[in-house]
Amino acid sequence: MINRQFVNNIDWILFGLFLINVLIGVAFIYSASQHLPGQFFLRQMIFVFVSLIALFLCVSIDYRYFTEFSLFAYVLLIGVLGGNLLFGRLIAGTKSWIRIAFFQIQPSEFMKIVLILVLAHLFSKFRSNTLQFRQGFLAGVATALPVGLITLQPDLGTALTLLPILLAAYILTGVNYKFVAIALIFLILAGFLAWNFALKDYQKQRLSTVIFPERDPLGAGYQIIQSKIAIGSGGLLGKGFKKGTQSQLRFLPARHTDFIFSVIGEETGFIGVVVVLFLYLLMLRRIFLSVEKTRDRAGAYLVFMVAVLLSAQFFINISMTIGLFPVAGIPLPFLSYGGSSLLANSIGIGLVLNVRMRRFVNV
Repeated sequence: MINRQFVNNIDWILFGLFLINVLIGVAFIYSASQHLPGQFFLRQMIFVFVSLIALFLCVSIDYRYFTEFSLFAYVLLIGVLGGNLLFGRLIAGTKSWIRIAFFQIQPSEFMKIVLILVLAHLFSKFRSNTLQFRQGFLAGVATALPVGLITLQPDLGTALTLLPILLAAYILTGVNYKFVAIALIFLILAGFLAWNFALKDYQKQRLSTVIFPERDPLGAGYQIIQSKIAIGSGGLLGKGFKKGTQSQLRFLPARHTDFIFSVIGEETGFIGVVVVLFLYLLMLRRIFLSVEKTRDRAGAYLVFMVAVLLSAQFFINISMTIGLFPVAGIPLPFLSYGGSSLLANSIGIGLVLNVRMRRFVNV
């Protein structure tokens, strides 16, 4: 449990920024879903409560224990992903979910955190100043396996969010130019193979509609067009809380999940968007600054990979809502509706707080 002397070392500013972003998300989930069946607001409040408990438990246990036992969690979760792929039920066109009572759990969200722990454990054991082939290869295999399983569900968006975690580990280790060249060749080849043999027609449509959404305004381009209309119609001060026409009149799809930022833009306008982005970027900045406070390799890798993961999801989601990225089904961390996403990302914040709190002990 937490030693009393550790409490003074907790980054309360980061915790406060995290809590503010979560509460902003709860407010706009309420606005976006008030006319929808399903009691999304109430469920999100339950998820917030559970996530806070998980964050507290995560902070209470030395993060070194998490890294030491991460391989067991990784194997277990790989088994869950494989089993769900073989025996799971289709929910919303994918086998990404496991239904438990009145809730649905998405194991792939927790794979992000487990992968961070596994890679932190792996790279903390190597003492080289540059990325070596062996560790790079092992990390690549550890990432490729869940990426493949999640892609087969199919959930390409979530699968893609695992790649920035691997990239973050490579960057922190020190990537040599030869490895970068090999990786680029591999990515180009993988992209060619994916386009011709792996991507489904609707996924190709999503990619093409990023550039030309008006070609299919009632099909693949509908979400992007409606999202742009919602954000643009907010003007300077917005239409008011619970008064957005695109969201309240149900023109905007997935408004409480993937397109929650569009609801914020429509209801609070440019000023509200700037405030929300400022608070979010402050939180991300605080996490990145925590990397400098770490005293051991495992802690540095943990914090940096969590920072990159949250940043990648943030920028992809924002880019998606304004038409600069394909609609990939990637929620906005802490703001979008979703229990699994909120819980996993809250555990990530817990790990950051954990590392910084124990920076004077684990050296």
